[in-house]
Amino acid sequence: MATDTSKRLTEMTGEELGAFLGLIGSSDSVELKVTLPATAHRATVDALGLDPLEAQIRQIFFFDTPDLRLNKAGIAVRTRRIQGRSGDSVVKLRPVVPDELPEDVRRSASLNVEVDAMPGGYVCSATMKGKVPNEDVHEAVAGARPLRKVFSKEQRAFYDAHAPEGLGLNDLAVLGPVFVLKATIQPPELGRRLVAEVWLLPDGSRILELSTKCLPKETFQVAVEARAFLEGKGLDLSADPQTKTKTTLEYYSGQLTAAG
Repeated sequence: MATDTSKRLTEMTGEELGAFLGLIGSSDSVELKVTLPATAHRATVDALGLDPLEAQIRQIFFFDTPDLRLNKAGIAVRTRRIQGRSGDSVVKLRPVVPDELPEDVRRSASLNVEVDAMPGGYVCSATMKGKVPNEDVHEAVAGARPLRKVFSKEQRAFYDAHAPEGLGLNDLAVLGPVFVLKATIQPPELGRRLVAEVWLLPDGSRILELSTKCLPKETFQVAVEARAFLEGKGLDLSADPQTKTKTTLEYYSGQLTAAG
């Protein structure tokens, strides 16, 4: 199911661009994302008028082996505890080609197929999501509840179909938590919601991501409008730091390896 996602859109051949358009057309949604370097965080907060007191607090846990076998297989497993609402659990597969997913999986109400488009490229993922009480997540990461119990039967089947053989959910180590602040604004000039997430890792490093979602048919128009808005605020979008998931997994993998 893999597809080349390493090239920027402007570097693609006609055939590669056609494949990208095909992925968008077969997806449920598109999320446009950009991460800002640490040197630009203060300027971004000021430019967008972000207020940390209005941000929602989240606690995110990933699950993998110390050597990231799941990540290498294109699978991400995580849970979230969310302030003021129920938590959730996710089993994500990427990259995928939507039309190659089994029909029963593709039609599931719990599955969302989305293209994440970033300055450095794009990736199409299939996410099987479920709701789970925050307390259940807390018990699972503390070892008081089997990890598989915070995932639905449908999620477990999706995991089993793609995970490395012999690697069950209960065999995974906890990689986390990451403390997250999420703020949503709707600038009049942009006319749509813009989400800002700040991920805070235990070593003091921070990741700031800006994103907005749109329908597949809106992708190019929204991408142009969002870029014009952000650059109009003086933000430099040319840098392409590591994504939040990759950075988090590498940090905690290093911690587990050092401890083991």
